[in-house]
Amino acid sequence: MGPQEDETNPDDPALPPGSAILETVLENARNRQYLGQRLDAAGDRVDTDLLGDIVRHGPVLEALREESLDRGEIEERLDISRATSHRLTQWLDERGFVEKVDSRLQLTGRGEAVADEVLRFEANVRTVHRLAPLLDVICEDHQEFVVEPFVDATVTVAEPDDPYRPVERFVSLVGESETFRGFNTTHMAPLVLGEFHQQVFDGTDNEIIYLPRTVDKLFETYPEQATEAVDGGHLALRTRDDLPYGLAIFDERVGIGGYDEATGMMQVFVDTESPIAREWAERVYASVRADSEPLDDERFDPMRQ
Repeated sequence: MGPQEDETNPDDPALPPGSAILETVLENARNRQYLGQRLDAAGDRVDTDLLGDIVRHGPVLEALREESLDRGEIEERLDISRATSHRLTQWLDERGFVEKVDSRLQLTGRGEAVADEVLRFEANVRTVHRLAPLLDVICEDHQEFVVEPFVDATVTVAEPDDPYRPVERFVSLVGESETFRGFNTTHMAPLVLGEFHQQVFDGTDNEIIYLPRTVDKLFETYPEQATEAVDGGHLALRTRDDLPYGLAIFDERVGIGGYDEATGMMQVFVDTESPIAREWAERVYASVRADSEPLDDERFDPMRQ
């Protein structure tokens, strides 16, 4: 899949409906690449110094977003001097972000909107920083990966002295879940890891979308177990010629895996129980599944040949 391909096209009838929040997140992600062009067309770009000043005043904006405060309360809340408090609030007042009501400062309408955007910017930058190991691995496809729902995700990264940490995190979540769906550019876990594959083969509801060659290798390694799992309805396998990264949907959480192209080893696994992340994952999975093919029994079942 190329980096410009949209796996979350809202016009696709195969996709489940999303909440208003998810639709907004997706719409923002789709429009992000055009924001610079739109701002240039408007001919009124914000001065970079002003943007920096707004971010620097973020703590005051956030404090006033919660409630109106007098200068003494601002000084105490932010642990700043009287002179610093005066300078910060004067700057906000001059730009129409705050107003004084009964000796207390409160945000104006524009001030509230700016405060929200500063908080969103901080949250997204923090999330990008935390997800950097994943984004670096899936860089070619990151435009389909929506950052916002993963703000509080658990990030598990392979370490030189513990290269299997992401796989172990993934397998532990499989063990806690009665159902599992996902797709992956390679095997969800190394084929030598019998524990994971036994869970998949014996599970009650598992569906995995793999590349055709990955399914071939699975049946070569576990011919009887894989065949019995498919025939018994424990495992549904589908294939697709191209996949963006690894996606896992458990009972309570969803996760994204990034892999080393040379070794095929999982380098990072990011998972969360965020409802918005789950909605996003469900939509992506539905889109990928709609473009996949069900298992060809005659091709992949060696016991029938």
